[in-house]
Amino acid sequence: MDIRKYEAMVKLGLTDIKIDPDYFNKLDAVDVTGIEPLVSVLDITNVMREDIVVKEISRDELLENAPEQYGGYFQVPRTVEA
Repeated sequence: MDIRKYEAMVKLGLTDIKIDPDYFNKLDAVDVTGIEPLVSVLDITNVMREDIVVKEISRDELLENAPEQYGGYFQVPRTVEA
């Protein structure tokens, strides 16, 4: 296993002693049975509200406010020259 190619990717500065394959074999020997994978070191949960539909607006209602429309869409000035 070539550890040096992963060193920059994970932003670690490893000494030659820590790159020794025996060092990583020690990690393989650790029993992690029943331990949940760690996603974050912070003990927080994301609190989000439920999505509640308040009012649906039809396409026709939206386009009533458009200064210009074409084919059921808002028409805007060209911004990219061909």
